[in-house]
Formats: sequence, C-alpha cells, structure tokens
Amino acid sequence: MNLKLHKPLCIFDLETTGTNIGKDKIVEICILKVNPDASRESKTWRVNPEMPIPTESSEIHGIYDEDIKDAPTFREIAPKVMEMISGSDLGGFNSNRFDVPLLAEELLRVELDFDLSKFRLVDAQTIFHKKEPRNLGAAYQFYCGKVLENAHSAEADVMATFEVLDAQVGKYEDIPNEIAALSEFTFHNKNADLAGFIGYNDKTEPVFNFGKYKGQVVKAVFQKDLGYYGWLQNADFPLYTKKVFTKIQLSGKF
Repeated sequence: MNLKLHKPLCIFDLETTGTNIGKDKIVEICILKVNPDASRESKTWRVNPEMPIPTESSEIHGIYDEDIKDAPTFREIAPKVMEMISGSDLGGFNSNRFDVPLLAEELLRVELDFDLSKFRLVDAQTIFHKKEPRNLGAAYQFYCGKVLENAHSAEADVMATFEVLDAQVGKYEDIPNEIAALSEFTFHNKNADLAGFIGYNDKTEPVFNFGKYKGQVVKAVFQKDLGYYGWLQNADFPLYTKKVFTKIQLSGKF
C-alpha cells in the first residue's frame, strides 16, 4: 500500500435521489475502511429515502423504488455509519463537493452531529483532475490498468476509488502519502461550511460567499443585522451551513 495511514481511512460513495444537497436523500452507501496496517473492512447499505426516486436518477445508478421499499431508513442505519467512520479520515471521488456534504446533511436530519473539524478529507477526483483531467472510469483505466465494471454501483465505485487513490500516491513523487498533506492537496477552496456558502478572508475570518453581504465578515454582519441570521435559519440552506452560522452567531455574544 502506497498510502501511509496514521489512523483509519474511510473511503465512501453515495447513490442518491439527486444532486441537491439540501433536499435529496441517500439510497445506497458503501464504506471501505482501510486501517493503518492495510487491513480492510467494507459495508454496503441500501436505504429507503422515504421519497420517490426520480427516474433520471434511477437510470444512472440502477436503484428503483421497488428495490428499496423494504430497506431501512437512514435514521435506522445512521448509528452504524457513525460508528464506522468515527475516529477515521474520509475519502472518496468528488466527495468534498458532494458525498461529504450530503452525508453530513443526512446525519444532521436525524439529530446526529457531524463535526467537520474531526475529519481530514481526501478527494481522489481532485488529484485526478489536477494530474489527469477525466472521470472515475478513465482514472481506473489509467492508474490501475483495469476496466471499471458496474460503474455507478456504490460498491464498484468505492472499491475502484480506493485503488485509484492508492495508485495515485504511488505514481506521483510530488504527491504526499499521508492523509493530512493529501487533504490539503485535494481541497480546491477553503470554506467554513461544506456547501461553500461561507468562505474565509485573508485574516481567516468567515465571510459570506453569496447575497447582499457577499465578502463581508459573517460575525460583523450578524452584530449589525441579527434579522439576517434569522432569515438564514428559515431559508433553504443545508443544515450544516445553518449550524456554522449558529456557531458564528453565538461566538459574537462573547
């Protein structure tokens, strides 16, 4: 194994009802947990999203309403997911932009706290796009010399993603093999939340990335316009983004 791990790395992939982080739900999740001694364990869950799966989504991942009508809800499996990822770093393919934010959203929906500061995130897609701009199937062919069978099934994708990530570390001499440095390398932009609504200025203060206060320091805005905080909490923002807004708002009181 080319990767040098100091604690477990959980590579995971989601199949979902769609791509709206604030509204869509998980229909399948696979987690591959790789330990520092290179031992592995994996688990795949089909999930009843408690909403219809749009046909266009089913045509991509092959999971239809009938397939998950008797599957557990995310609330039922969430404690097992949390147990598996606890104490680990997280990785995936396009995970920083989609899988991690949506997983965090699902956990918060069932009142399980997701604290981004406890995880280092590594996105194999970012490494791939920086080095060889293509998709997962092409990455698997390029780095591993294999054809990706059953693409868009969570299990096939997550197994291929780990092999691609491990091969990337072995191929490029300037790519670090430790998760902390890889996490830094795979971030496009630093944001305070997962969906990118809150960024940082050059003083590392959280600032708005949108709206009428774009570019302004969040804490300062809340101090002069507390009503805007109330509007944000009632608007259609992801729960994790609202959680960060609340933390900033509370910090301004002290």
